[in-house]
Amino acid sequence: MIVNDLEFHNVAELEQAHGVSGLLLQRFPQKVRYALGTETRPNGRYVAEQSTGCEIRFVTEARILRVVMTATLGEGDIVIYNGDYVHSVHRLVPGRVHTLQLEKHARFGEVHKQALETGRFSSDVWRIGISRNYEAGIGFQVAFHHLETFGHVYRPPHAHELPSQTMLAYGSSITHGSGATVHHNAYIQQTARRLGYDLLNKGLGGSCLCEAEIADFLAEQPAWDIAVLELGVNMRDLFTTEEFTSRARYLINQIVTKNIGKPVFLITLFPNSSDHLVSEDNPLTNANKQFSQSIRDLHREFALPHLHLIEGHEVLNDFSALAADLIHPSDYGHIIMGERLAQRIAEKL
Repeated sequence: MIVNDLEFHNVAELEQAHGVSGLLLQRFPQKVRYALGTETRPNGRYVAEQSTGCEIRFVTEARILRVVMTATLGEGDIVIYNGDYVHSVHRLVPGRVHTLQLEKHARFGEVHKQALETGRFSSDVWRIGISRNYEAGIGFQVAFHHLETFGHVYRPPHAHELPSQTMLAYGSSITHGSGATVHHNAYIQQTARRLGYDLLNKGLGGSCLCEAEIADFLAEQPAWDIAVLELGVNMRDLFTTEEFTSRARYLINQIVTKNIGKPVFLITLFPNSSDHLVSEDNPLTNANKQFSQSIRDLHREFALPHLHLIEGHEVLNDFSALAADLIHPSDYGHIIMGERLAQRIAEKL
């Protein structure tokens, strides 16, 4: 999305903030957000308002600039990049308008341009990345107010300054990066970086329920080349195996039939505490097994050459790489997952 000569990446709508000035960075349009969840678990309607994974991108010759932003809910971090180079990290707290004064490091002008341009992005691209708060809470939502370049022109990045291919990801809080201390450590971010892809992260913490509305929305997104679907873990205590299978089937069908030939990767459930419970007949343990088998069965049912299956236990093969809640990966876990998932995707492309 290009608005006022700025690129708003992974943003479906810019919505006027309530109670403060500024534009909320929304990953999903309102009509989709308001259709999410169930009567007993409506969390998706507000989880979908989290801005984590959105970016504001631009190019300018200004050496010094200011970005004005507000955290409207919980606190969280903004990570600034020059291309793929991490520039700085800034903590936003709710109730305050934050002005981030940024300066391009002088060493960029001292190094041969060819040496700098080895990443996915041109180092000329400023990326204002919406990261997260490590601790669980109400979520990190950001309102953008203003970019000040002190008279210098700014523009959205050109195509050659950006990755040539884009990955679309849908899944649980694990896909959205929970457990990582900073968003670029999330396994799906690591995967995209290692493969040279840009990323549209549509993860929904605790709220990946494969609703028809989300399936239709994802299937209609035009600007992606491969998709990764991490399904099931949020649905174990809400749906039977048959209900999960029905919802997952509709999601997969919409994506593959409206995006013919594009590679789509299905991931079975990642390891978590329910795989090793003392109780031998726990419903969550059974759901882990049954839902993963359902994903395997759907892969066989569709039998498409561009629909691929990846086992979650092969991506996260070290149980100690989980955080202490024994469901979300730690930074280490996310990083090894990103490395292993990138290898498996590369083998199938």
